[in-house]
Amino acid sequence: MYSLLHKKENAHDESIWSCAWGRLQKDKKDSKDPDGDNSRDSVSSDDAPVDYMITGGLDDLVKVWELKDNKLELKHQLEGHSLGVVSVAVSNNGRLCASSSLDSSMRIWDLKSGEKTSSIEVGPVDLWTVAFSPDDKYIISGSHSGKITMYSVETAKADQTLDTRGKFTLSIAYSPDGKYVASGAVDGIINIFDVASNKLWHTLEGHAMPIRSLCFSPDSQFLLTASDDGHLKLYDVHQANVVGTLSGHASWVLSVAFSPDGTHFVSGSSDKTVKVWEVSTKQCIHTFKEHGDQVWGVKYNPDSNKIVSVSEDRTINVYSCPS
Repeated sequence: MYSLLHKKENAHDESIWSCAWGRLQKDKKDSKDPDGDNSRDSVSSDDAPVDYMITGGLDDLVKVWELKDNKLELKHQLEGHSLGVVSVAVSNNGRLCASSSLDSSMRIWDLKSGEKTSSIEVGPVDLWTVAFSPDDKYIISGSHSGKITMYSVETAKADQTLDTRGKFTLSIAYSPDGKYVASGAVDGIINIFDVASNKLWHTLEGHAMPIRSLCFSPDSQFLLTASDDGHLKLYDVHQANVVGTLSGHASWVLSVAFSPDGTHFVSGSSDKTVKVWEVSTKQCIHTFKEHGDQVWGVKYNPDSNKIVSVSEDRTINVYSCPS
């Protein structure tokens, strides 16, 4: 059954705007130092994979958490941004975190050491959202200038630009198969770009208000969108048509995420609730009402059996899901 597993109150000093969940697969070489002695790993002393939660807040901080015995332990507090952190993303190999801020910068962090590896200044525009490419070679970012830029993780330089025709890009997503980038704009328009040709592939309409969040299904067949109009929409990526409109939130839908197994998705809203939806029926099957303010971020863990949500109330909630 669905239940609240852990509530971390006052996790940040101000509103928490973003969250991510990643898994670091430890290398065998990490367990010994060059002299052959056991070394102290900064994250965990055994060889099991380590699950991280990353949160970004209006207090300018990125925090790295580890869930141990169903409780969150702070592992790293990453400092360097000078205005609120609005987006965080974890690389698919679990090694790196990217964060973007209203200070017009992006930072790339090593999750094991907590060290900053790169800093990218993109001013004078608000860098609103970031995501890793499936092969972890690029980080894509959207901003209020309407441009989507692909930055090389290795060089921290801009490599490719996609033109959204000047619309404030609030949300972006990279398809898991690496073929497409989707963006959601302040005017409710969704663009899907073909990465190989660097061209606009589809323009999707259906929302009348800003697209706060969007994500692809794990098989890259569907695109899920969340809007200030209070609705979620599910689009068939290849047919470019709506296959479902989901209603149930009483206000803006601020964040959505698919479960890695592709069977469910989760949404967070300014109505203070977190809702779990079933893909097959397109129905809401559970509503969490544990937050005291609007919910800015939601994410599933890699095993699809836990959900994290972050809120204006400065709280991180972790929920258990039926396996």
